[in-house]
Order: sequence, then structure tokens, then C-alpha cells
Amino acid sequence: MTKKILPLFLLLLTFSIAHAQLKGALDKAKNKVEEVTGQGGLSQDEVGRGLKEALNNGVGEAADFLSKPDGYYKSAYKILLPDEAQQVVSKLKLVPGFENVEANLIEKMNRAAEDAAIKAKPIFISAIRQMTFKDAMNILMGKDDAATRYLESATFKQLYAEFLPIIQQSLDKVNAREYWRSAVSAYNKIPFVEKTNSELDDHVNRAALKGLFGLVEKKEAGIRKDVSLRNSDLLKKVFAKQDGK
Repeated sequence: MTKKILPLFLLLLTFSIAHAQLKGALDKAKNKVEEVTGQGGLSQDEVGRGLKEALNNGVGEAADFLSKPDGYYKSAYKILLPDEAQQVVSKLKLVPGFENVEANLIEKMNRAAEDAAIKAKPIFISAIRQMTFKDAMNILMGKDDAATRYLESATFKQLYAEFLPIIQQSLDKVNAREYWRSAVSAYNKIPFVEKTNSELDDHVNRAALKGLFGLVEKKEAGIRKDVSLRNSDLLKKVFAKQDGK
């Protein structure tokens, strides 16, 4: 009888040890996730999904707002003429046909930026999808503009390339570039003035992108600081981690 019990006891002991080892391994894995996230119950998947949800909401709202009529033109992100153009328009106001040169150009530049802004959303979303868990944690626990700076680094060149032909086409649609060239040509004929460049494209493009990232940054700051803007359980859970950093 003893001979039969002993093998059974050894078998049960082996299973018990294996179970304990498995449980220990699982506990270590769980502890590792909690150590990385800094909060029990907050998984890597939740951190990633929460950050992506917040960013998708923010960039979507920013792109939609700026691409509407008057999104740039009648907002805090209104595009003005470059500093060096001020001397041009101040002189041209005295030249027949160019009395309203500044107001005309500013409206046309902003309309061009509004046309281009619609291209921003899919580019942003693509960059957000490629975020790693490390990226997400660095953003979550980073500065108040960490997400904006990440997106700026990841998308600026592509956005510039996508915006430029649309801005050029939009400016040409209302003859803004030709109007500016004519204005600059008239200005450059004034005696003793310093000659200036006749192209608007780069200025409008960079100003449009500056406004876009400025609004994204504002959206980011909002969700970081205003709990009421966290409109899902996931956002509340993930950003609670940031609140306690």
C-alpha cells in the first residue's frame, strides 16, 4: 500500500511545485507591467489606447476647426503677412490699385491655409497608429506639450509637402501670388527701397502649420488639466496616472 501511495504523493508534489512556479512567473509578469506603468491595473494596452484616443480626438478637432471657413481667418491662428512685408504694404498704400493690399492678401492667405488643413487629419492619424508603448509612456509622463512635440517631429515634413501644392493652388485660385508679385514689383520700383522677395508660398505654409500645432497643443493641455474633457472611462483611467506623476 505504501508503495502505491508514494508515487502518487510524488506526482502531486510535482504538480504543486509546477503550479507554484507558474503562479510565480505570472505574478512577476504582472508586477513588471505595474512597475513599468507605475500603477496597478493599468496595462500597456490601456496606456497605448488611451493616448491614441486622446490624440485622435485632439488632432481631429484641430484639423476640422481650421479647415472650416474662417477657421484661420477669424481665429487666434490668423495668418498675417511676414514682418518684412510690412514695409512693402506701408509704401504700396500710396500706389494706385494697391490701397487695400494688406487686407486682400491676408484674407487670401488664410483661405489657402483653410483649404490645406483638411489634409492634416489622415497624416496625424497615421503617425498616432505607429506610436510605441515607450512613445506613449514618454508622452503621458512628459511635459504638457509632449504629444504635440512628438507629432510635430513625426509629421512636419510630410504636412509641409502635402500643404504646399494646395496652398499654391488656393493662392492662385484667387490670384494671390500674382497679386503679391505685382505688389512687390511695384514696390521694388520705388526709388531707394530695399528689394524684397515676391513669393508667399513658404510663409503661408509655415504659418498654417504653426497655427495647426498651436491648436493641437491647446487641445493637449486641455485634456491634461481639465478632467471634464476626459469623456471616456479609458481616458479617465489613463490620465489619472499622469495626474499623480
